[in-house]
Amino acid sequence: MAERDEFLPGKSPGIKAPQFTDFEGKTSFGMSIFNLSNAIMGSGILGLAYAMSNTGIVLFLILLLCIAILSAYSIHLLLRSAGVVGIRAYEQLGHRAFGQPGKVLAGSIITMHNIGGYLGYTSGFSLSCMVFFLISVIYKKFNIPCPLENISSHGNHLVSVLEESHDNHSFTAYTIPILAFAFVCHPEVLPIYTELRDATKKRMQKVANISILAMFVMYGLTAIFGYLTFFGGVDTELLHTYIKVDPLDTLILCVRMAVLVAVTLTVPVVLFPIRRALLQLLFPEKPFHWAHHISIAVCLLIIVNLLVIFVPTIRDIFGIIGATSAPSLIFILPGIFYIRIVPEETEPLKSIPKIMAACFAALGFVFMVMSTSFIILDWVSGESRSGGGH
Repeated sequence: MAERDEFLPGKSPGIKAPQFTDFEGKTSFGMSIFNLSNAIMGSGILGLAYAMSNTGIVLFLILLLCIAILSAYSIHLLLRSAGVVGIRAYEQLGHRAFGQPGKVLAGSIITMHNIGGYLGYTSGFSLSCMVFFLISVIYKKFNIPCPLENISSHGNHLVSVLEESHDNHSFTAYTIPILAFAFVCHPEVLPIYTELRDATKKRMQKVANISILAMFVMYGLTAIFGYLTFFGGVDTELLHTYIKVDPLDTLILCVRMAVLVAVTLTVPVVLFPIRRALLQLLFPEKPFHWAHHISIAVCLLIIVNLLVIFVPTIRDIFGIIGATSAPSLIFILPGIFYIRIVPEETEPLKSIPKIMAACFAALGFVFMVMSTSFIILDWVSGESRSGGGH
């Protein structure tokens, strides 16, 4: 209780309670939606048609809807927790609750200001590129014949992208992690909240709900039309499947460039909290220094590029990140922080909201352990390694 009292507002008479949004935000409601949608949208959209090929349309849409709802609920927990303490106290309480790793984890969901003002327009352009990608996927559904047997490419060379079936572990090992990976945006929620004009928890929750709904629609349409174009022959990475049909398709080459631009413009949004967490871990007591700031960013970009070059299939990236980071950010951390931060005078430990938060975090642990175990088993068995490359 003493630790909690140190960070909770309203404990000292005559002193104004600290607010999470303790300065005036400049970013409009629409720009905030662009920023959060851009944080959600990423390369995960490329693997959704593959996930649908393992589940079928109806089950896929049900799972996608469930993940979207759970993601919105976890954002509610984050906003509820952040409303109790100030932005710096939120980080410090993570340190008190879990030591230095807790401070790093808490720091990964708060970051430098002005993220909305600088990145709102680039986020809008990034989303426009992904809309172009979606329109092209829909167009190709009615442009590419089905089945895809005996499609001619470069004269007499016959290409067939139909596969007999996916491996037995594909649904269990990869489908849910791919879906979870596609909705990870939680490290950017609180920074966008601090930049939101006339910021309130209700207003920010509306930003989150609209962003998640928009991405649900885009994800669903992309997966449906991508799957209906290739059915069981869809590759782990959807655009790679189109290249098998015609490597010189001008539209698909333009789409690949648009997706590259969109994903590249997402990097600044997600780089801020990662760099902040590493700075707190490596240089916890040192003041800001440009050398640390730039060197960490360069190292992160080098690591990402090395992974892109050397990992044989993007499905492995979708799978392992979706099975580890996604449940941590969507389920485990929001639930734990909600339990630790919201005072028992407001909500007792046995109250329904805190029980739900505890179950939410427990669900994340179960999801993490099961998905990671199945993916490791799939790697060890050596099965289903014929999925598409980059």
